[in-house]
Amino acid sequence: MRMQSTVPPPQRSNVNVKKWGLLVLGALAVGTTIYSVSNEKGEPKEFLEAEKRAGKQEKQAGPAFSEDQVSVIFVLGGPGAGKGTQCAKLVNDYKFVHLSAGDLLRAEQNREGSEFGELIKHYIKEGLIVPQEITLSLLQKAIKENYEKNYTKFLVDGFPRKMDQALSFEKQIVPSKFTLFFECPEQVMLERLLERGKTSGRADDNIESIKKRFRTFEETSMPVVRYFDSQDKVVKVRCDHPVEDVYNQVKQALTAKNIK
Repeated sequence: MRMQSTVPPPQRSNVNVKKWGLLVLGALAVGTTIYSVSNEKGEPKEFLEAEKRAGKQEKQAGPAFSEDQVSVIFVLGGPGAGKGTQCAKLVNDYKFVHLSAGDLLRAEQNREGSEFGELIKHYIKEGLIVPQEITLSLLQKAIKENYEKNYTKFLVDGFPRKMDQALSFEKQIVPSKFTLFFECPEQVMLERLLERGKTSGRADDNIESIKKRFRTFEETSMPVVRYFDSQDKVVKVRCDHPVEDVYNQVKQALTAKNIK
């Protein structure tokens, strides 16, 4: 007599069906999330496509330049610290190329036929941060164009403003030589900006806007300064002195770093 097994055979097909069902549901959930995020942005299709193209700018094997090819100095400091004044002197005396991230974005926004012009305009209008891939792409392009004209020294002013920007720049473009950090008491910066506001016509040169800019700098940019300081890559310059005294400090810093 043959014994009948009382153990039911394994239900492999049901298990596989359940697994595939979960995978399909997961894929649908991810797709729904992506669609929802895109819709919540309320961005036209062409903006979303431009964002995708901008994201592709980041994918490269390593830095575009070596430290032997170009020297990049980040210039950071609170609003009204006097960065622009000192950069102008360095350009004149040391033949640096002065690159302002804000100026590059505005120029790209207004350039006829720009791939990202409308996207930049949209982000600025909505008070949003322009995707860093675009800013990095513009900086890299500007460095490349000047390098081909035999310029090798660059002051990158007002960038990086955040840690992710700092890390991405050094990974994709070139590690910085060091950061010039212009230290200045908040009260001195406030007085300078209010004085400038009398003739500048800038809407953000008022007490409320200035204090917001101070807070933003402290919250987002100071972590960048502290990060590079921990690597011994920050030169601090006191800016509550006459312009020429400040510039003498800057020149001494360049000499110490063997920048001629």
